[in-house]
Amino acid sequence: MSDSALIIKTIAFVKEKLNNAEGGHDWFHIERVYKNALLIAKETECDLTIVELGALLHDIADSKFHNGDETIGPKTARAFLEAENVSEDIIVHVVKIIENISYKGGNFEKKFSSVELDVVQDADRLDAIGAIGVARAFNYGGFKNRALYNPEIAPVTNMTKEEYKKNNAPTINHFYEKLLLLKDKMNTAKGKEIAAERHRFMETFLAQFYAEWEGVK
Repeated sequence: MSDSALIIKTIAFVKEKLNNAEGGHDWFHIERVYKNALLIAKETECDLTIVELGALLHDIADSKFHNGDETIGPKTARAFLEAENVSEDIIVHVVKIIENISYKGGNFEKKFSSVELDVVQDADRLDAIGAIGVARAFNYGGFKNRALYNPEIAPVTNMTKEEYKKNNAPTINHFYEKLLLLKDKMNTAKGKEIAAERHRFMETFLAQFYAEWEGVK
């Protein structure tokens, strides 16, 4: 099977698996990450097929929606790729990307490193910031029935992986616990360039949010 045919089949598989998924982690999230990854890959020396597969399969079974089970996504991706007779070295690489891409409180030590992981991770993080990031944050907050903001509940940074997974704070706190930290955690030159602009948008949004909250605008 050609690489292009494999990508087409992977897209169809992901669309089917994520049908009716939560709005911030649905096919459109995958599509945006995929486009981000292609954009970054243009300026990065990398294996494009691995980048494409990693981007398309990175959230095939997000642990947030599977009782915290982080093994389902890698297993699902591996089963699909094996069924398509993809070589074992590519499968292993893609699975490693899925296992190591997540933020997990920012204190998670990656057990695997590659340029392809850097590209896909940047692509995913870009979709967590900027205008789309704001929209996704509040969409997920609503999905979990979280408060928009509570001035009496301060953000908690430097959480452990388990603390981060169990965190149920207001959505605004998420900006300080993750979103505003991503700009300085980007891996690639292109990722850093795009992140800087999206970061500035979030700062503008927060300033406007607080002004409206206090009734001064």
